[in-house]
Amino acid sequence: MHLLGPLFLLLGCLASSDSRNWIFKHPNTLYAWEGTCIWIPCHFTIPGNGDSLKNLTVYQHFDYDDNAKRYHGTVLYETADMMLPVRQDRVQFLGDRRSNCTLLIRPVKAQDTGKLGLRMTSVQGSKWMQEMHLNVSETALPPHIELPPDIRELETVTLTCRLNFSCFEYQIKLQWSLEDLPLPPAVTSTSLTTQTVYTQSQLTFQPQWTHHGKNLTCWLWKDMADGSLSQETVRLDVKHSPKEVTTVIQNPTPIREGDDVTLSCNYTSSNPSVTRFQWKPQDSWKELLPGVVMIQKVPWNAGPFSCAACNQWCSWGLPVSLQVQHAPKGVEVLLLSPRSEIHSGHSVLLQCKFSSSLPTDVRFLWKKNGTFLKEGRELSFGSIAPEDAGTYNCLVSNSVGQSMSEARVLQVLYAPRRLRVSISPKDGVTEGKKAVLTCESDANPPVSHYTWFNRKNQNLHHDHQTLRLDPVKIQHSGAYWCQGTNKLGVNQSLPSTLTVYYSAQTISKRVALGLGLCLAVISLVFSGLKFYYGWKRTQSQQGLQENSSGQSFFVRNNKVRRAPASDGPHPLGCYNPVMEDAISYATLRFPVGENDTPRTGGAGTPEARRPSLHRDNTVTYSVVQKRQVGDYENVTPDVPEDDGLHYSELVHLGFRERPLRQEEVDYVTLKH
Repeated sequence: MHLLGPLFLLLGCLASSDSRNWIFKHPNTLYAWEGTCIWIPCHFTIPGNGDSLKNLTVYQHFDYDDNAKRYHGTVLYETADMMLPVRQDRVQFLGDRRSNCTLLIRPVKAQDTGKLGLRMTSVQGSKWMQEMHLNVSETALPPHIELPPDIRELETVTLTCRLNFSCFEYQIKLQWSLEDLPLPPAVTSTSLTTQTVYTQSQLTFQPQWTHHGKNLTCWLWKDMADGSLSQETVRLDVKHSPKEVTTVIQNPTPIREGDDVTLSCNYTSSNPSVTRFQWKPQDSWKELLPGVVMIQKVPWNAGPFSCAACNQWCSWGLPVSLQVQHAPKGVEVLLLSPRSEIHSGHSVLLQCKFSSSLPTDVRFLWKKNGTFLKEGRELSFGSIAPEDAGTYNCLVSNSVGQSMSEARVLQVLYAPRRLRVSISPKDGVTEGKKAVLTCESDANPPVSHYTWFNRKNQNLHHDHQTLRLDPVKIQHSGAYWCQGTNKLGVNQSLPSTLTVYYSAQTISKRVALGLGLCLAVISLVFSGLKFYYGWKRTQSQQGLQENSSGQSFFVRNNKVRRAPASDGPHPLGCYNPVMEDAISYATLRFPVGENDTPRTGGAGTPEARRPSLHRDNTVTYSVVQKRQVGDYENVTPDVPEDDGLHYSELVHLGFRERPLRQEEVDYVTLKH
């Protein structure tokens, strides 16, 4: 329904040709609905000085008869000389004779719609017809909601609900609602002036973005029990930035490192509409649609990502993490203890650390020098040994994959150990050549100082790892050992024997000397044999002449290492001190006769048995055989010898008295 604003009537209608203009002030159109009342605020001014109102007639649907020169219509109210009662039927005059022409029509009817005329006559005979309009509907008039041209979220605005109706005799109420959302209290006011007649309610509040698009209603009430009489509803247009912006992952979960990921930027409300999107972090991503991008080969540490939807303002959504599943990252081996150098025997603790893993359920494996060692996050050594030194790696695995740490070199410091002397050449060396002795050791840090000792435990005052003997001599033969030192301790090796062989020149010289000695011995032997056989022949001839009985005995080969000692007569033998372990000798003992008596030495001990004065005992011959042994190095006799039993024969030459002679071996044959 079109609402008319208050109009002011300034000029009246001319009642007659001799009258001057009356001045009126009142609403041009008054609104009401059937059953209510109309309060007509009215003010007039009569031209001239001191004139006043005498007669008042209220016409309904009037017109003017030019022939009769009078007005015709339905008279609602009439009074002369202002002496009649103030109220007539439905109309009540609330004014006075000077300036107030206010009227009250109660109740009004729909038929009252139309022109309403006030025919007024003054005391001085001045006349005036004032026209106004009534608009009476059958039902209640709807209120009118007045909105500001621009409503923005969180900016205070005042909304007005106005109804061009007000009557003191008919009280009404205006009430606001916003789809059951809470609203602050409104301020209601009325106006009954010659300029405006209305009832209004003003609602002042800060609209939220959620109010955008909501229905705002102003209700007209008479009595809450009777319900509302009418209402007007408008849709709020609240300007706001994009709301509830979210970054949505379009990929099915889970996302793994290297996958292509699609993200979309969503929002729930925007006024005006979104015109563009922004992304963080900024990158050259592939935009599939407005607000939809693709991240190609997403890294394991990608994100978080966020987007903004923009109209006049930009609104950023909360960052979203892609939760990219990946194999463990940042794997490293930590040395927890000790904090300083690792010495043999120390307690050592290694720990496997990683910076990131998704999923977080991981498994730890240890490798030493590339070989699997054990499982577990920590690797401990109660008493570390040098053999535990090496390169250690830690492997951390999850359901996606596994990652290996960089190699951690574990150095164990220890004093020298396992020292030994290696000799080159190892099978011996010929005198005059070069022999190299090396002190091999196992130490960390390496041996810094070496000391060499010979077979006599003499310090050779050589501090290098290698001992060179150039040229080597026979005197260098024997055992050598070394001692190694580092900052952690000292250790020494076991002796190693250096064998030095005679050179060919030395062997030639010694063979020549040996041959010369042999020739000399052979000459002596032949001379002795010649003498012996001559002597034997002489003795044999004498034995044939004498009547004697011969006795013979066997001689066994015996080995001795020292001169024999016994209480009897000293034996006579042959001893070769050079060939100690291969000495053969013959021992000759002389049997004692019946008439022989033992002799006693000066100390009362028996002396060597001697033959009696009446006997002359002579060794006819003696043969001593020696086992086949070489006298010289690398010299073996060429003539095989008999290992049979040899014997000596003693011949007694009669029983006659003979001069006392010393018992002796005339000669000995030594076979080589």
